Amino acid sequence: MQNEAQDTHSFPTGPLVFLDVETSGTTHTRDRVIEIGLITVDADGVEEWSTLLNPGVPDFVSISPFITHLTGINEAMLKDAPSFSEIAGELRARLEGRLFIAHNARFDYGFIQSEFARIEDEFLSRTLCTVRLSRKLFPEHRRHNLDALVERHKLLQTGRHRALADTRLLWQLWQIWHRDHPEAMGKAIAACEQVPPEMAETQAKNGKGKKGLKQTSSGEDAPS
Repeated sequence: MQNEAQDTHSFPTGPLVFLDVETSGTTHTRDRVIEIGLITVDADGVEEWSTLLNPGVPDFVSISPFITHLTGINEAMLKDAPSFSEIAGELRARLEGRLFIAHNARFDYGFIQSEFARIEDEFLSRTLCTVRLSRKLFPEHRRHNLDALVERHKLLQTGRHRALADTRLLWQLWQIWHRDHPEAMGKAIAACEQVPPEMAETQAKNGKGKKGLKQTSSGEDAPS
């Protein structure tokens, strides 16, 4: 799905990708991604992409009743889905060179990194956590989980705990925050945007380091 680009992403961050994963559990070193949803935003427009994933080829990883109840995703839906290795190239092309934006970014970023590592590949990206962003913008509020933000900002839901549906909520948040708090939003992004040490070292060597970036650690571990 492609739409005309809007001014609501006009921050000095470059191209953006909003991403959410659904997983077989909460530990990225052991559990697997079972669904990816993302929205890319750049000068060419806004595009959505999502896929279910078979989390174990040839040894299928079982999906617990809890995960099925939470997401609606069951084992039958994943049997004929592609493996991560089959979509890795397309996914990398959609992520490369973009600011990686997620709710509890360490969770989603950690799972994506682990999936690439399993196929002996490396993925590094600048990240921005919308939990941290919300805390910067609205310090008077105690709750910043996605359900709280849906209620607080009156977001339109097309579902919950499905990857693309949750990603659409993040894109809505971005546009609302930009519209209502443009100056504060710019400052909050500058404070919350993070970069892995490996990327920071490379940027420093190339004279492209960005002042104020920190190591990747959002302080959040749980999924949204």
